[in-house]
Amino acid sequence: MPRTTHSSRGKLIYALTDFGEGSDEHVYKVKGIGDTPVYSISTGDVTAVVSDIHSPKVRPERRNLMAHRAVLAHLLTLGSVLPMRFGVVAANADAVRALLGANREAIAEQLYRVRDRIEMGLRVSWDVANIYEYFVGMHPLLREARDRLLAQGDNAARDEKIEVGRLFDRLVNEAREQYTEQVTEVMRNYCEEVTASPIKKDKEVMNLACLIERNAQPDFERGVFEASKLFNNDYLFDYNGPWAPHNFVDLDLVTPDTGKDAGQTG
Repeated sequence: MPRTTHSSRGKLIYALTDFGEGSDEHVYKVKGIGDTPVYSISTGDVTAVVSDIHSPKVRPERRNLMAHRAVLAHLLTLGSVLPMRFGVVAANADAVRALLGANREAIAEQLYRVRDRIEMGLRVSWDVANIYEYFVGMHPLLREARDRLLAQGDNAARDEKIEVGRLFDRLVNEAREQYTEQVTEVMRNYCEEVTASPIKKDKEVMNLACLIERNAQPDFERGVFEASKLFNNDYLFDYNGPWAPHNFVDLDLVTPDTGKDAGQTG
C-alpha cells in the first residue's frame, strides 16, 4: 500500500483514544480536513488520531468543521474518544508523541471516565411567533409596563423603555432557570451527568448536554418524553446525537518542553 502519511508534516489532532493501541499509523476509513487520510500516532496505551496539514492554522469554515465532525462520528463507532477542540495542530509526528507521553496519565484518566459513554443533546425552545409578545401575554406586570409605553407614543422616555426591556429580560431568564431545573431533575434519572450549555437564540429555553451509556439511547428518549409532559404546546423539545462527549471532558494538555497549554479537549 502506498504511503499516505508524512512524519515531518504538521499534524491536525482530532481526538485522543486508547483503541488500536500500538498500531501506529493505522489509517481510518474516513477522510479528514482537506480530504486527507486520517491515521493514528501512538505512544504506549494512548493514541492521537490525526491528519497531515501544511499550515499551522486551519480556518473554521463550514466544510472544515463538517470534516472534523465526520472524523469524530466515525471514531465514536469504534470506541471511546476524547474529542479535541477544533484546530489543534502539532508541529510533526514526534511532537504528537511527546504530547501523548507528557499527558499519558491524564489522558488515560479521562478516557476511563467516558468509557463506553456518548453525549446526547437536548434543546428546548419556545414554539411561538414572537417571544416578546408571548411574555407580554403571560405576565400582567410586563403587559402594564408595555401599555404605558404605547400610551406615551413618541413621548416615552428612553429610561422607561430600558426598564421595560430589563423587565422582559429578567422574566425570560427566570423562566429559563426554572424550566432548566425542572427538566434537569427529570433527565438525571436517565443520564449519568447533565450539564447546561450557553443559550444562543432568543427563543431558546435551554440547551442541555447529557452523558449516557452507549446503549442507553432508548432510556434517554424516554426521559425526554417524560420531561416534555411537564410543558404545553408552547414548547418544542428537540434532541440530537450521539456525539463524542465534548461537554464532559476536562483535559488541558501541556507540552513537555514548556509546560504551557497545548490545547484542550472538548
